[in-house]
Amino acid sequence: MATSQRKILVTSALPYANGPIHLGHMLEYIQTDIWARFQKLRGHECHYICADDAHGTPIMLKAQQLGMAPEEMIAQVQKEHQQDFADFNIQFDNFHSTHSDENRELASEIYLKLRDGGYIKSKTISQLFDPEKSMFLPDRFVKGTCPKCKSVDQYGDNCDSCGATYSPTDLIDPKSAVSGATPVMKETEHFFFDLPAFEEMLKEWTRSGSLQQEMANKLGEWFEQGLQQWDITRDAPYFGFEIPDAPGKFFYVWLDAPIGYMGSFKNLCNKRGDLNFDEFWAKDSTAEVYHFIGKDIVYFHSLFWPAMLEGAGFRKPNSVYAHGYVTVNGAKMSKSKGTFIKARTYLDNLNPEYLRYYYAAKLSSRIDDLDLNLEDFAQRVNSDLVGKLVNLASRTAGFISKRFDGKLAKVADNSLSETFLAKADAIAEFYETREFGKAMREIMALADIANAYVADAAPWQLVKQEDKQEEAHQVCSNALNLFRILVTYLKPVLPKLAQDVEAFLQLELTWNDLAKDLSGHEIAPFKALMQRVEMKNIEAIIEASTENLQVAEAPKSQLALDPISEEIGFDDFAKLDLRIARIAKAEHVPEANKLLKLQLDLGGETKQVFAGIKSAYAPEDLEGKLTVMVANLAPRKMRFGMSEGMVLAAGPGKKDLWILEPHEGAQPGMRVK
Repeated sequence: MATSQRKILVTSALPYANGPIHLGHMLEYIQTDIWARFQKLRGHECHYICADDAHGTPIMLKAQQLGMAPEEMIAQVQKEHQQDFADFNIQFDNFHSTHSDENRELASEIYLKLRDGGYIKSKTISQLFDPEKSMFLPDRFVKGTCPKCKSVDQYGDNCDSCGATYSPTDLIDPKSAVSGATPVMKETEHFFFDLPAFEEMLKEWTRSGSLQQEMANKLGEWFEQGLQQWDITRDAPYFGFEIPDAPGKFFYVWLDAPIGYMGSFKNLCNKRGDLNFDEFWAKDSTAEVYHFIGKDIVYFHSLFWPAMLEGAGFRKPNSVYAHGYVTVNGAKMSKSKGTFIKARTYLDNLNPEYLRYYYAAKLSSRIDDLDLNLEDFAQRVNSDLVGKLVNLASRTAGFISKRFDGKLAKVADNSLSETFLAKADAIAEFYETREFGKAMREIMALADIANAYVADAAPWQLVKQEDKQEEAHQVCSNALNLFRILVTYLKPVLPKLAQDVEAFLQLELTWNDLAKDLSGHEIAPFKALMQRVEMKNIEAIIEASTENLQVAEAPKSQLALDPISEEIGFDDFAKLDLRIARIAKAEHVPEANKLLKLQLDLGGETKQVFAGIKSAYAPEDLEGKLTVMVANLAPRKMRFGMSEGMVLAAGPGKKDLWILEPHEGAQPGMRVK
């Protein structure tokens, strides 16, 4: 079963250093950790590295609000992040920060190589400027009244009320979200990365098998629109790295963030001394590099990043693997429902290996969202891990210790273990291709076979019969050997359980020793390995995660609620024709960052609506759903086409936005009363 050794570098996306880790984040780190642990279990040289993404305007402003230096804040957050990861048994070979000497040197080196290669262009642009804070304002840091629908307190790039997109200069009465001052227009010189120069290389690379098919198809839309030059400059004040030979100009956070992968590995090389940075990153490298990311950052990792590496003379990654979002109980994570769960809140109440297993059982190589159904979570963990896996050892180990001097017998019939070993290659292939759910199903099917074998043999009955002692000894020994094989297969997913089983069996669980003969081997007395999930623990997590929504007594400045608009009479309200509509078709609007184009079936009549819900929904998630729309809204011509109504949605915005869905029994065209 030995395989030739590979040299592998694997990364997870860098967590942003301005807040805690939650269970949505943990999906990626668990997925990557399982894959990296599997490679190591197979005997490969595999290095799993990560870092905190520590630059940008939000971090600078949050540090100011907290009254501390950005360096102090990111150091504090990094300590919390690393503790959360460690307690979830995430085994990084190195966890660093983008705010490091290694990253500064590499970012400067890559920029200078791109500049000298002719891939950096200079342009003078006009941008809104906060005269009080003396800083240029990113779009999301400008607020004002929507120029289209006149809704107040809208961001500088799009309106959450009507879905219109615009420039921050189009806002009525714009204000800086930082100081409240009225911004002014100011010219500034910026540097742009010439992404279009790499179009042919990127077209070939994105279709080379380095990306999942869904990702490659999505990126095809960007090529159709035409690649644009990428602004990589931010003006002072900014927390980041100053651009060489350009005082007061800083690298945009998304330039040095992916370079943070290289910076963290460089830091590991410096600490270890036996690792060669160029062996993994040089243009002619034969090592393998893999990035695990969320689907929301595909654009940066699959266009900008490989183009930067190509232009600077470094190798590109072998593959970029994207995953979907985490929903809880079928809906987006919600603070009001207690399902926006921080990693630490989970760890305070439940075994981290439960979540590692549940995520593994539902993960595939696709970019599908993963639902953490809390009731199903408890049932699956209790059934699979406690009822099938651990139960196999707890039913048989005691007899070995009490009646057979703690030593395993030579098993006469090895047919069952041979059946288990015959699945090794298939399970390995599932791990390799990130089909973790299929691997878990194979392993649990074997656990069912082992438990049926023990139930049929009934060693607890055999030990009562004098002439059946040897048979009882063999049955229990065979069961524990099958248990050993199962836990070895599960070692990448359940490292702490594997460690406890290694102490119990008094041997190391390795892939190459799956067929090891345990005749005469001595084991330690059995101790309980895993407890059942109790619903009270899950309820405690929900309670601890539920934000107190009683805000009536809070100072007005603390409320995150939109001001109530001018009162209307009942007659005004009665004019609204609210209808049930089926979303017959949903598609992206290539020129718009926030809009989706919907075809709404009203039961014989179809209306086209542009809805500003792209941050919360993918088109494929909407098709076939029923929703509520304002059917008698006057058509409004947008630059993308005519919008003939409005879909009703609620939420604070971005990913936390929910279309209103009617109850079962509703039909398209029905009026909502």
